[in-house]
Amino acid sequence: MSDSSAGAAAGDVVAAAASTAAGWRRAGVAGAAIGVLAAGAAAGVAVERLTVGRGMRKKARLALDATGPYGSLRGTPGRAIADDGTELYYEVDEVQPAQPEGGAGPGSGGNRRRRLFGRKAPAPVTVVFSHGYCLGQDSWHFQRAALRGLVRTVHWDQRSHGHSERGRAQADGVALGIDQLGRDLKAVIDAAVPEGRIVLVGHSMGGMTVMALADQYPDLIRDRVAAVAFVGTSSGRLGEVNFGLPVAGVRAVRRVLPGVLRALGTQAELVEKGRRATADLFAGLIKRYSFSSRDVDPAVARFAERLIESTPIDVVAEFYPAFTEHDKSGALPVFRDLPVLILAGEKDLVTPSSHSEAIADVLPDAELILVPDAGHLVMLEHPETVTDRLADLLVRAGAVAAANVGEHGSTAQQPGRR
Repeated sequence: MSDSSAGAAAGDVVAAAASTAAGWRRAGVAGAAIGVLAAGAAAGVAVERLTVGRGMRKKARLALDATGPYGSLRGTPGRAIADDGTELYYEVDEVQPAQPEGGAGPGSGGNRRRRLFGRKAPAPVTVVFSHGYCLGQDSWHFQRAALRGLVRTVHWDQRSHGHSERGRAQADGVALGIDQLGRDLKAVIDAAVPEGRIVLVGHSMGGMTVMALADQYPDLIRDRVAAVAFVGTSSGRLGEVNFGLPVAGVRAVRRVLPGVLRALGTQAELVEKGRRATADLFAGLIKRYSFSSRDVDPAVARFAERLIESTPIDVVAEFYPAFTEHDKSGALPVFRDLPVLILAGEKDLVTPSSHSEAIADVLPDAELILVPDAGHLVMLEHPETVTDRLADLLVRAGAVAAANVGEHGSTAQQPGRR
């Protein structure tokens, strides 16, 4: 495909974004595009996806699904009950018991872990990971793999995501708000971490969930939280994000988006068929808004694709309004006396790095890390950076005895990099 043809294709997507709600329903490709844009996961078309045969791309996806190890880690399952009765699924990875001198720990890497962390048992701290919109607990795959057995961790699926139940209140017509997600996190903590110190880690919507927890339960933060990590998130003003689109396009999208999503959410089965039929476009959109590196490992890109495409369109529609109303800047001071990590990709088009800088302005003692050549899914794109900074935070929180967790490097395929 020529550059002019690719430009025309991209222009078609932008033009489609300005269509009416009825137009979206008629155009399956455009409908899929706007749904993913709302999910904070997509915009634009990857040229390489347009220059390879559809059959070949389908076979490649199937091959990557069969061989990719990402998202395969499992822990001890549990369920928490939210205040509206919704069942929230979580998994716990416990600390591995200390081994005698010269012995190997359970699974691979036992000796390496003792060298990195010493033989001192980790402090009784639990790290609770909260994932983002249209993702799931497996989005923390690399960090979970690096920390597994070294510190107690809890990974949970937000309501209507992953293995958690669809929100019961939403099924009864109650609008979803970020405050509800904060209460959900409290329910998970009560069930999975009834005692001991906690480190809270949240990506995107997960970071907003942590802020909502602090807003409603400040005493919990003061009494039990040892440290906090905000990854690619925002404390508010998300309605001003332009997603890398021209101003006119953004205005058009904002004007029609609420009505479009409501319409799409009422025709979920039809829309899901459209998403499957336009899988190639969908993949290009996800890659555009998830990553910045041009050479991200295809298996990682496909993993992100699977996570996002598993979110039903009516869930996308259900959650979207909560983000325009989200404002938890007033809750941030609760974290001032804690070790705080604020990390974002410099080229994040969903929650721009300026939003992380705004959080850092309120928390001047926090560590602010802006990762070059990184997009919204920075923990998948540059896992080594995220894991290393998180490990340092855990050292400061007293959860581990050393910070050298460097087993998982960048997933961008760079010349000369192993």
